[in-house]
Amino acid sequence: MRLPAALAPFRTPSFRFQWPADLSTSWAFEMEMLILGWYILTETGSVVLLTLFAALFAVGTLVAPMFGVMGDRIGQRKLLFAMRSAYTVFASVLATLAFTGTLSPFYVFVSAALTGLLRPSDIGVRSALAAATIPSAHLVSALSISRMTADSARMFGALTGAGFFVAFGMGASYLAIIGFYLVSALLTLGTGPEPDRPAKGVTLPSPWRDLKEGLSYIINHRRLRIAMLIAFLINLTAFPFMTGLLPYVAKHVYGVDQTGLGYLVASMAFGALLGSAVLSIAGDRLRPERIMIGSIVTWYVMNLIFAHVTDLGTGMPCILLAGFAQSLSMVSIAVILMQNAAPQFRGRVMGVRMLAIYGHPMGLLIAGALIERIGFMPSATLYAASGLVLILLIALRWRSDVLARPAA
Repeated sequence: MRLPAALAPFRTPSFRFQWPADLSTSWAFEMEMLILGWYILTETGSVVLLTLFAALFAVGTLVAPMFGVMGDRIGQRKLLFAMRSAYTVFASVLATLAFTGTLSPFYVFVSAALTGLLRPSDIGVRSALAAATIPSAHLVSALSISRMTADSARMFGALTGAGFFVAFGMGASYLAIIGFYLVSALLTLGTGPEPDRPAKGVTLPSPWRDLKEGLSYIINHRRLRIAMLIAFLINLTAFPFMTGLLPYVAKHVYGVDQTGLGYLVASMAFGALLGSAVLSIAGDRLRPERIMIGSIVTWYVMNLIFAHVTDLGTGMPCILLAGFAQSLSMVSIAVILMQNAAPQFRGRVMGVRMLAIYGHPMGLLIAGALIERIGFMPSATLYAASGLVLILLIALRWRSDVLARPAA
């Protein structure tokens, strides 16, 4: 039976296993983040410890390039299975501690630190696996559908976690999380293919040499270089006002409580989910380079408007459209990286891509200092305007590469 274009990736047997595996992992991530965050806040009463707990889940960004090296060496399937098996073990330990009444914030922080070493690399390894198993003509749809797993998890996974936590308590809630992780690990075994193993007697180069080769490959490849630069730019100037600063906007700009903040977060997640769905339907007929530039420009324009909005009713549609554009841009960047990277470098390329996330905390810290000095509206305007100017300069300066067709 012929599938619609949006579902064409499911013709590939590997993707029929990978998609539900990624979905299970994303839902478990969101449930665990909410349950443990609430536990830390309740047990300690400290917002500082809550932010420290959340930051621990990003500590693995620094080692993400080495996970890329491992994926290129042993295969993305084996690496993902090992990572998701580790999530299952960590969750099982916390569930055991919860049932025996010996759980404490210390153990939660240790688990968050261990999980945080792996979680930042999960998305990059997913993309590399999809690129290795799915025909290039269906890659846009595949990465869009894969992105929908994370977007849906933000909307529904957290709500499910909250419902389980209220109804059954922490121990029983963690049984559900363990189930999601275990199903994800088992489904990952159905993906593939595996890389060719080296012949006996052949000595592999050191991992550091592989990493150096990957960095050199990216530096010497113009399109990859441009995509990495753009990824860093949007993490520095676009993401801060859609993530970390939303609580400030809700409380000090709109004058609403946690419910209003929830509406803002849900609006952004729904817009991102809608963007992924649209791109999965029409993406194969569009040029990812043009989608990337157009969506990022739209994102900055919506951020400019959002900077001058002073009520929740107007802010929600603004951030919904910003989330829509954000989803298009992130998927497009991933597609460009995977289409232009040689197969043997895909894992390392996505590993280095994760380093661009460090633009986000830098942007947050600078924005916080600016808001204290000149206020929210001027700071948000400065960020959006400078980002808009820079992305237009990049598109103009390297238009031959940005708008060129992907490499074969």
